[in-house]
Amino acid sequence: MAKLLAALGVLLTLQMVSSTMLVCYVTNWAQYRPGAGKFTPANVDPFLCTHVVYTLATISPDNQLVTIEWNDETMYEQLNDLKLTNPNMKTLLSVGGLVNGVSPFVSMVFTPEGRNTFIRSALTFLRTHNFDGLDLAWEFPGQNGSPLDDKQRFTVLLTELRTAIMQEAIDNKKPPLLLSIKAGAMRDTIDYAYEVPEVSSQVDFISIMTYDYHGAWESRTGHNSPLHSSGLDTGSHVHHNIESTVTYWLDEGADAGKLLMGFPTYGRTFHLTTSNTNLGAPADGPANAGPYTREAGFWSYYEVCSFTSSGTVSWIDEQKVPYATHGSSWVGYDNKESYAAKAAWLGTKSLGGAAVWTLDLDDFAGSFCGDGAYPLVNHLRNSLGFPPKPTTTAAPTTTPDPIKDFCKGRPDGLYPNAADETTYFQCFRGNTYLHSCQPGLVFVDACKCCNYP
Repeated sequence: MAKLLAALGVLLTLQMVSSTMLVCYVTNWAQYRPGAGKFTPANVDPFLCTHVVYTLATISPDNQLVTIEWNDETMYEQLNDLKLTNPNMKTLLSVGGLVNGVSPFVSMVFTPEGRNTFIRSALTFLRTHNFDGLDLAWEFPGQNGSPLDDKQRFTVLLTELRTAIMQEAIDNKKPPLLLSIKAGAMRDTIDYAYEVPEVSSQVDFISIMTYDYHGAWESRTGHNSPLHSSGLDTGSHVHHNIESTVTYWLDEGADAGKLLMGFPTYGRTFHLTTSNTNLGAPADGPANAGPYTREAGFWSYYEVCSFTSSGTVSWIDEQKVPYATHGSSWVGYDNKESYAAKAAWLGTKSLGGAAVWTLDLDDFAGSFCGDGAYPLVNHLRNSLGFPPKPTTTAAPTTTPDPIKDFCKGRPDGLYPNAADETTYFQCFRGNTYLHSCQPGLVFVDACKCCNYP
């Protein structure tokens, strides 16, 4: 009986952490990082995330959705062509940023005419470039130069977008476009920016930015993305953690199944001013910028790997996150252990999944950490209970394993499996992936599709 209860406990735990969404952001400015830090959509693993969000587009003065970078449209094509390899991967385009220091949403949402122009422009733009949806990155309604009434206008914008999306799908006989938002984590921001139940009802998912809780703008060290509060926290800082943020979103009426916990693939740094290297140690600004991200106070995970190889790594048990020190530099970051702890907690709240910021800050090519490509996000995928990616190692035991080098020298594409006509190979960048047809169907090479025998 004891063994049975233990087995049931493991089963319940596995069910509890199973998620439906792993949303991963990529940025169009990562292409400008030097050397091995350069990242473009060609570096995306199409089987890693359920959704990939391309960041960032913006809004023109005449309320049109427009590109920012000179080669955005080329990179749109790179990203969306990956859906030829994995048709189940969804892509969204994120829109936001600042124009003269103010969000372009502010002027756009002010009138019905402005919103209507933007909505028509956005839906056409998304279909033209083969995106599956739109992600709104407004930081934040009701703050940073946005009037208080924008809290209500944001709800109106989302409602009008949802109506237009559904009508466009009917008119064009296509699946409805997805609609999501990047949302704030601080309680004051949530209060000023969102009518939570109304916003939740209109979107497909909400990516909560559960990071940047602490950084070099403070005079003492603090972790970038702690799961729980610390005994050192006082005043409003007791809410500067994931548990408090997610609990507040739920208490305010958000649909748990639409909430995605943010997982950063970067750390925040501090310059220590004394020999104290603990959490809460005195600091007077950021550590030196990383050689690839080149932003003071901010290191990618692959830059952290290089730092920890010569530094001292510590674990903050009450917050379930690590930090590392070397000399006068201090960095609070995430690793596999903290990702696993956060994923387990996420499951207890029945959240919809995770939102990764960003793929280009993980060790995406496996060049730095000695742990393969995308070590953090791959570990997160496993921790969330997703099935194995369709590689040769995931082949059913009833099917002979594909030859590992089957795709070496072959062009990308679909190929029949001579050993089992109900499965087929997919070649992508020299890698072999095994797929299964739906029950009752076989792979037909002539049409590169599964069909009735």
